[in-house]
Amino acid sequence: MAIQDGLRVLFVEDEPLVRQATAQSLELAGFAVLALPSAEAAMPHLSADFPGVLVTDVRLGGASGLDLLHHCRNAAPGVPVILVTGHGDITMAVQAMREGAYDFIEKPFGADRLTDTVRRALERRALELENVALRRELAGPAAGTRIIGRSAAMARVRDLIANVAPTDVPVMINGETGTGKELVARSLHALSTRRDAPFIALNCGAVPEAIFESEMFGHEAGAFTGAGKRRVGKLEHASGGTLFLDEIESMPLALQVKLLRVLQEGTLERLGSNTSVPIDVRIVAAAKGDMEGLVAQGAFRQDLLYRLNVVTIPLPPLRDRREDIVPLFEHFMLVAAVRYQRPAPILSEMQRQSLMQRPWPGNVRELRNAADRLVLGVPEGVSGKPDVADDSTPLRERMEHYERAVIADTLARTGGAVSQAADLLQVGKATLYDKIKRYGL
Repeated sequence: MAIQDGLRVLFVEDEPLVRQATAQSLELAGFAVLALPSAEAAMPHLSADFPGVLVTDVRLGGASGLDLLHHCRNAAPGVPVILVTGHGDITMAVQAMREGAYDFIEKPFGADRLTDTVRRALERRALELENVALRRELAGPAAGTRIIGRSAAMARVRDLIANVAPTDVPVMINGETGTGKELVARSLHALSTRRDAPFIALNCGAVPEAIFESEMFGHEAGAFTGAGKRRVGKLEHASGGTLFLDEIESMPLALQVKLLRVLQEGTLERLGSNTSVPIDVRIVAAAKGDMEGLVAQGAFRQDLLYRLNVVTIPLPPLRDRREDIVPLFEHFMLVAAVRYQRPAPILSEMQRQSLMQRPWPGNVRELRNAADRLVLGVPEGVSGKPDVADDSTPLRERMEHYERAVIADTLARTGGAVSQAADLLQVGKATLYDKIKRYGL
């Protein structure tokens, strides 16, 4: 995960020359640094929403680095704390890690050792902050409507949505299976003036033709055998809001005529009724095929197509916007971490490259499933192919990925208790600490 803008390092060191030199090293590595001379000076900066990490020397004049650690655990429990220790303080530092410290660095240390540790800690903090923000988003009224992607194609999609959402113009979304057509439809609804009215989705390809008319337009009691009572159809149910018609290319021709009439007149008649029911509904349709080709074949009415695609939003497949794969995958990991109450892993560079190289024929849907499996610690090969590695990945890398997933899952089950995790995994605590540090857990 790329380190977000706005994250910073709170560095505490009471020796002025050491403080200045270390702060400069961190700044040269690209970090924003706030360097302070004492634990007392640092404490007011530490709160639950502090956007960064704490690096502190253990031995300070006044309150110690351990005192600052304990303060941070209470005032800012999500902030990673990195302790800087002397050679004789190793045992104490290990105990501090058991009490919640993220890592420790032994003096003397090289600049690379410090910057690597800080970078991993900031990645962890970025995940934590995104997790908190995501929880708020998932609890909000527009949950699940954010369009993620840094590619130019997805920027155009967001611009189109923002431009047409406040209007009632019909929209056609075109893209392969799994590209996120319903997400775009929900975003259009969430940003529209109809956001407080119903959003109703109907997959035209999943409704048997025999009941399609009743499903779409509703029916009166006794309209046909088995119609024991009146039923309101999807068009009427969505009145005042948005009706999303997925796989519109699958709609039977006879129903296309009736839908066109409803859209033109703003009224419908339930099956078995002669009474017109006024409706006010915005139609957002989605298709995964060549609609013009279907019109040429006589499989779709041209006049209905013109009515539905006043604005067309094309959704490119993942293979055409590979720069979006990793950001999407990291977002899905966070969503899965919230849903399953598991820690969100941090991707290695090997995993990032592997993700971007895979073809993803199932597009965003397949990517989301892979992210779920990684968060759940499902080993590679369970689905018949690796989740975040292709067939050319060395065996060592695959084994490391599996080992990391198993350790992360065990730590999640023990609530982060390393001793219990070591007992379950039947390894020594020292060995497990080494692996936790190695895998950035």
